[in-house]
Amino acid sequence: MGRRTQEHTGLSPREAERLRPCLDAFLASTDSRARIAFDPLEFPHRYRDPRDIEVSALLAAALAYGRADLFRPKVDALLKRMGPSPAAFVRGLDVAGARELLAGFVYRFNVGTDVAVLLLGMGRTLRELGSLETLFVQGLEVRGSWHGALDAFTSALRDVPMEPLRKALGPERGLHHLLPSPLGAGAAKRLNLFLRWMVRGPDGVDLGIWKRVRPSALLIPLDTHIGRISKHLGLTRRNDLTWRTAEEVTASLRALDAEDPVRYDFALCHYGMSGVCPTKPVPENCARCKLLPACSVGRKTVEVRTGARGARRARTR
Repeated sequence: MGRRTQEHTGLSPREAERLRPCLDAFLASTDSRARIAFDPLEFPHRYRDPRDIEVSALLAAALAYGRADLFRPKVDALLKRMGPSPAAFVRGLDVAGARELLAGFVYRFNVGTDVAVLLLGMGRTLRELGSLETLFVQGLEVRGSWHGALDAFTSALRDVPMEPLRKALGPERGLHHLLPSPLGAGAAKRLNLFLRWMVRGPDGVDLGIWKRVRPSALLIPLDTHIGRISKHLGLTRRNDLTWRTAEEVTASLRALDAEDPVRYDFALCHYGMSGVCPTKPVPENCARCKLLPACSVGRKTVEVRTGARGARRARTR
């Protein structure tokens, strides 16, 4: 291995060549479509019209934090009350309609006023620009960076009159958590997840309805599962879940596939979510894992277990 700079900036070409066969074998062995039912991606898959897809997707991604068995019923209930076309619903939404839909709504950090801002912002965007894609592309063209484009995107969505909403639904509580503005140094996992759904594919998992943004520009939706597994695989040396770490992981993934760097994200994330790759390694799982040759923690776990077995056998002789 050649000399590395002190600041880790992704995999070297040699490291990428070593890792690619493991990740490709892992991806090939994963039934990703079967996992959609356990993912917020389930919701936009219900629709066919691109505008319904992007509206339901952003709502689902924005609320996709905490336990899936808690946020999924919340998203499901809202979409059912919004009728067969979420896009038509938000285009016609006003403060009175938001109060009818969201009075009493609470999910962890968020209350009805927070979600009303998101829905009203999407409605105004569809009326004025025709799509959420156009809003994001405008931000990308003006700001010139992925972070800047997302910051412009959330700022525009939040630009709705607040006083009428506060009178109808009460004060906002977790609006910055739902739609961070300014975006800040966090990884913006749920926003990048939404963008992955919109830009990649269609491949049976992601929907690929946005055609003016290249998959090569996507940033990994960094959460605890991706952060942990990425470090095990040498995609990053960083321990935090920040934008810089997401950039570093994505740079490593671009060494594997420059045109589609986040194509492993869904499978890797669900590997952690499913409990097969938990925080505390399970030796039996590690021994069977397709990623074992590239995983520093998995190899150590298997070696320790093998060594312990050898020592026990030696003592019984």
